[in-house]
Amino acid sequence: MAGRLYIPPLDTARLLPDLRQETPLLTATNLAPRRPVSHIRLEAGRATLARVFWGLTPAWLTVLDHAPHCARAESLEARPMFRDAFSARRSLVPVGGVYVWKTQPRFKQPFLVARVDRGPMLLAGLWCRYHTALTEHADSMALITVPTNDFLAPLGDRLPALIDPDDAMRWLDPSTPEDAARALLRPAPRELLGAFPVSIRVNNPADQDPACAHPTGPMLRWNE
Repeated sequence: MAGRLYIPPLDTARLLPDLRQETPLLTATNLAPRRPVSHIRLEAGRATLARVFWGLTPAWLTVLDHAPHCARAESLEARPMFRDAFSARRSLVPVGGVYVWKTQPRFKQPFLVARVDRGPMLLAGLWCRYHTALTEHADSMALITVPTNDFLAPLGDRLPALIDPDDAMRWLDPSTPEDAARALLRPAPRELLGAFPVSIRVNNPADQDPACAHPTGPMLRWNE
């Protein structure tokens, strides 16, 4: 499950050359759910970077703590709030990494999952445009998770789905058949992602010190 995100300054234009930016990219060392985040969605046929609330808040939601920040790829059709957004309002969240916690005998060790080349990642999301009185942000978003590949499985059973930049526009386009979009939701290749331990300071979501994302040990990576 994606509990926290690492979002350093990213060259989003390199990911999507024709990207329009309504607002600057929101950066964070240790972003927790139910906070503003930047995502990319299609507006008038063009990929657009905009701000959104991380936690899906349809109009009928009355308790903000109930806003789901993740949706399982295998059950998107089981809940109308996910099914409707997946069919027409898919998005991407640019990040530098995702924090996970590995259970140890006496504590949980945080790790940062990132590309082995430390390049940016595009996480699959879905969003809704219903206004609620619970948050000042009218638009809201949830990440879509998939099972972790067998290499990273010891760190956790699920991670956000990654969308390759070459597939970004196909993912965002609501005219893409749902079966084709769903086929993009799969575990990341073993060789793409690695993970390294980080300070337990990341356990506190109020801590936004850059040291939260600094390695405290070597990166675990797949070696064939």
